[in-house]
Amino acid sequence: MLNKILFFTCICGSLAACAPSSSTNTDVETKDSSALSGISLSEIDTVHTSQNSLDWAGTYEGTLPCADCPGIQTEIVLNEDETFRIQSAYLERDSKVEDSGSFTWYNNGGSIHLKGNATDVHLKVGENQLFYLDEEGKVIEGPNGANYLLLKK
Repeated sequence: MLNKILFFTCICGSLAACAPSSSTNTDVETKDSSALSGISLSEIDTVHTSQNSLDWAGTYEGTLPCADCPGIQTEIVLNEDETFRIQSAYLERDSKVEDSGSFTWYNNGGSIHLKGNATDVHLKVGENQLFYLDEEGKVIEGPNGANYLLLKK
């Protein structure tokens, strides 16, 4: 009989430990709101973007990865009138591609879409650098992520 009571007590204690505690949620809310104490919502900067805050117009260059050559020397020129020129030279080959067109800013003002005759590229605009984006619109990361970066001249 004592074993049954002890077993029942252990089960009840285990189940009680798994139940969510309402004080835990309150503590999290208190910590989050205390981090913002003294800051009004009007002071949080939601207006500045890469589009309106950075000196993004200019020439960017770098060497992008290539499946069957040492790399693709790439130069992109972004103009104030939202036009671009891209020049790509395949290293150790006699192959060069040039294109131009216009680009549009994404709604968040931090990324652009270059669209030309042979170009369809999505880039994140950073301080003096352009990051190539993957198909999901995210900066390419991982061991080769740094290879998908162009730096401003």
